[in-house]
Amino acid sequence: MTPAVFEPATPLAPPSGRTTNDLIRQQNLASVLSMLHLRGALSRAQLGATIGLNRSTVTGLVMELTELGLVREVAAGERTGKVGRPTLDIEPEDHVAALSVRAEPHAVTVALVGLGGVVHARLRHDTASAPSPRRFVQIVASSVEAMRADIDRHYRVVGAGLAVPGLVNANGSVLVSPTLGWRRDPVAARLSDELGIQVSAGNDASIGALAESRFGVGVGVSNLLYLGGAMHSIGGGLIIDGTLLRGTSGYAGELGHTVVDPRGRTCVCGRKGCLEAEVRLDLLEPLLGRRKLDEDELDVELGVARDPRVLAEVTRQVEVLSLALTNFVNAFSPETVVLSGYLGALLSVSRERLAEAVRVHPLGADGRTIRLERAHLRSRLMLIGPAELAFADLLANPAGFRG
Repeated sequence: MTPAVFEPATPLAPPSGRTTNDLIRQQNLASVLSMLHLRGALSRAQLGATIGLNRSTVTGLVMELTELGLVREVAAGERTGKVGRPTLDIEPEDHVAALSVRAEPHAVTVALVGLGGVVHARLRHDTASAPSPRRFVQIVASSVEAMRADIDRHYRVVGAGLAVPGLVNANGSVLVSPTLGWRRDPVAARLSDELGIQVSAGNDASIGALAESRFGVGVGVSNLLYLGGAMHSIGGGLIIDGTLLRGTSGYAGELGHTVVDPRGRTCVCGRKGCLEAEVRLDLLEPLLGRRKLDEDELDVELGVARDPRVLAEVTRQVEVLSLALTNFVNAFSPETVVLSGYLGALLSVSRERLAEAVRVHPLGADGRTIRLERAHLRSRLMLIGPAELAFADLLANPAGFRG
């Protein structure tokens, strides 16, 4: 099933200078390329049946996408190991790639991601403190330069996507990122000028929701609630009726700043008792005697923890998270709730309690089934996610990327 977020909007009339047939052709090319991007190698028959086009139309579209260098034919037997006369499947050309950039308080990550969500390369630059926007752009440019020879030799980069923990508007400007200390900065434009390619930016949690809905546990899910927990923050993303909820200026989904305890800890936003102030990894790490635990290490640590202080803090945070999940499910009525990062680790050790929160407590729970899942993409989530922003124009208009 292709998520509705991939379907190009249909205008009431063709743009000036274009016929209705031109518009239909563009939409059909977009549908075929998007399907291959999401699903990988498919036969012409599978493409036609899924999209609703006859074989001759699919063949013509595949020929055009092949000429554009966006897809290729492969012998199905080469992938499956079957003997006999091979059939030909179509798959996306993964040398058509995008740069994926993630900004964090203590790291900058740059990856090269091909069509189909293939991660070709990844560079992480750790920082002692949150970089300024100017320093951030310098680090990204240096990382891209380190990849330059390989990029020039093997890849066709169509753009870059940037994930930022904070409020990012539709133009790629950061209104505020408390954990980075950025305010009213046109970071996407800065980066675009430096790299010489189009850069699209968005909130990291919304990007996480998008990636999981396209490549992870949310494939085929029309209504999805995503919550991602990092070292110092929690972000939310919502897929409603198959479309990423953006809200005014693109600021929807700041679920981490939902107040769960008015008398609780002071949040970076200035209020008390926000979810991200109460449920956070840096409150737990000192009790574990470790710093900078990654997600897999945290799973192990929590799974074997016997220290009463650790167990008490995990229990407290799980109870707070349960309260928040109940409220979110009541507000948005999702089919699936996805937890990633630190919250995914909490789910791994407290699934029964958290599942009860989304299954039993919401109003009308008797009449619906809500799945609670851990993000499947794990460490690949914030590599694949930002690249989806960069691929958006290509997927909507493949013929516009000739040459």
